[in-house]
Amino acid sequence: MRRSITAAFLMVLPAALTAQRAMQPNDWHRVTTLSQPAMSPDGRRVAFTVTTVNERENKRHQEVWVVATAGGDPVRYTVPSTESSSPRFSPDGKYLFFISPRPGGTGSIWAVRTDAPGGEATQIPDYPTGSWPRDPKFAVFSAPLVPDSTAAREGPDPFGKMPPMARPPFGAITRPVDPARFDGRHITEARYKANGPGFIPGPREARVFRPQQLFSQAPGSKRVQITTAAYSHRSPVVSPDGKWIAFIADAGLRSDSATTAIADSIQLLPYDATRDEAERNETDMYVLPVAGGTPRKIATLPGTESDITWSPDGRRLAFVHRAGRLANAHLGIIDVAGGAPTSLTTDWRYEPAGLEWLPSGEIAMWADIGGSSALFLVSPKDGRRREVLGGRRKVSGFAFDEGGRQVAFISTSVDKPTELYIAGVDGKGERRVTAFNDKLNREVAWSDAERFTYRSVGDREIEGWMMKPFGYEAGKRYPLVLYIHGGPHSQYGEQWFDETQNLAAAGFMVLYTNPRGSSGYGADFTFSTRGRWFAEDYEDLMMAVDLAAARPDVDSSRMGVTGGSYGGVMTAWVTVKTNRFKAAETDRMISNWWSWYGTSDLQNLTEFEFYGRPQDNPAMYDSLSPIRRVRNVTTPTLMMQSEEDHRTPMTDAEQWFAALKRQGTPAEFIRYPRSTHDLSRTGEPWLLVDRLGRLRDWFGYWLSQ
Repeated sequence: MRRSITAAFLMVLPAALTAQRAMQPNDWHRVTTLSQPAMSPDGRRVAFTVTTVNERENKRHQEVWVVATAGGDPVRYTVPSTESSSPRFSPDGKYLFFISPRPGGTGSIWAVRTDAPGGEATQIPDYPTGSWPRDPKFAVFSAPLVPDSTAAREGPDPFGKMPPMARPPFGAITRPVDPARFDGRHITEARYKANGPGFIPGPREARVFRPQQLFSQAPGSKRVQITTAAYSHRSPVVSPDGKWIAFIADAGLRSDSATTAIADSIQLLPYDATRDEAERNETDMYVLPVAGGTPRKIATLPGTESDITWSPDGRRLAFVHRAGRLANAHLGIIDVAGGAPTSLTTDWRYEPAGLEWLPSGEIAMWADIGGSSALFLVSPKDGRRREVLGGRRKVSGFAFDEGGRQVAFISTSVDKPTELYIAGVDGKGERRVTAFNDKLNREVAWSDAERFTYRSVGDREIEGWMMKPFGYEAGKRYPLVLYIHGGPHSQYGEQWFDETQNLAAAGFMVLYTNPRGSSGYGADFTFSTRGRWFAEDYEDLMMAVDLAAARPDVDSSRMGVTGGSYGGVMTAWVTVKTNRFKAAETDRMISNWWSWYGTSDLQNLTEFEFYGRPQDNPAMYDSLSPIRRVRNVTTPTLMMQSEEDHRTPMTDAEQWFAALKRQGTPAEFIRYPRSTHDLSRTGEPWLLVDRLGRLRDWFGYWLSQ
């Protein structure tokens, strides 16, 4: 019955206005996603990962393709019978390496000759992966020492044939009466499950730390160990002349075992503002000769460093620095010889997401600019930056040639799925070099969105979008659905998004915003909701709804609200605060922060956001739990949850559903099998599409009345 109502609702739309048709849920199977571009050293080719959906087999499929930067049709370099992804060229450009789980080899790294597309993939023993100098004779990388496999156990393992989770972990007191008859789970660790991997077996032996050591390796030769330290060497990069290695390590070069023990002990303590909010110098940057020796600290900086890269002359390092968890990240440079670092983005609201020091001397830096993203060139002399790639879109995956003359990247906009682009590093000559989605784009009319900003509580500027429905006609009034993103520290943006397209195609205006707490607007904006969830962020959302409801093309008597994860719990919160919405849908929801804390794999989220554990701050955990106010809810609510979601486990949805049903609030509960917290992003295709259809059904029913 509800599908027929939805169909009738769609029939009123004037399809004759365009030769293209509206999106249907099953069109999702036809969208191709491009990612992970890698440019050959000479700049003539770009390899990338292509992800398609095999609808018949209900699974995704990945292949590696290559396209010439000068133009022409892309060529598939890997066989379609196996999965392949994450391409990278060898420094001499002769080989294209990629990741594949194909049988018959050791490990997952395979290679094909670049002069033989579609040729048989092989494995090349002793070919290093890591950071290469300008003259690529060897690579430098970090890895843990391989444990001694010759160590013999003390007699046969009586539990060796048990399922991994059933075996008694190291240090456990209890044992199975009969190992052959117990197939349950034996748990002694605080963290014993994770979204995606599922349940995690406890350690079978005493905890052994294998710090990441530095190695060098030439192609065809065995690796050479450079360091033997008790601490890990992270993110190593070799200098252009091949003489020095820069890396990140603990600020005091304390052993991994010591830092872990300290962190574990602090984790057991109640929240203390003086201790837990104090700035800490957690990591620093060091340099070490490639031949080995004593590392030298470059500078002592508070907080953490990442994304280190050498200047072309080998005299300086560029890096991303965050002085504290709540501080804005900045782009900095420092002389390797020592001295004070220079911040190049102190006056900037936004945060660098990555960087590369180009041979020209400028630093390429990419960042989210609110809901958009951009590539900048930054002068290391004075910090002047100029945007070379940007606009109303999301650009990502930047890959440069060896000379720093060209850049390849993935681009998507609100009404265009991903494709691969090439441009000069200065942004000139930009051109699209793939057309994987062109056929679908000609057939389906993707909706665009109007971007707008508004001033909310405390004069904060909030960014939002209004997507018009398929077949939109001026003078008509349409139902509206408010979409709330997850996180909360994530964002909506200028990119193609299946969920908003799905509802716009079904005849709804779709409103989505980035309220405070969202990422992409600087750390101050992102963490302004700490300890204040459902306060100003709720007001930001409702103010956007007020603005939308005042539009002449919106029917404010027919509005719905939906969201997943943080968006799911915020949707529940909206329905306890107001009855202005005629229907709601909660995805991956949380109703009771006490039960969520005891069942989720992400307790440290609220330990930080809510200033401690539930027993440390019970008033906040209680006051922010929608279940405490569920009696207020009259909004018909659809709930969709995944059976194997360890991030927002099923128990909270069960509590919400039981409460709604017992008080007579219309509700439906969909439980998806074999699915995790990521169903809407990476779940089984059939189930993901089913979810899109149910969103249409629910809002089509309640908002058509």
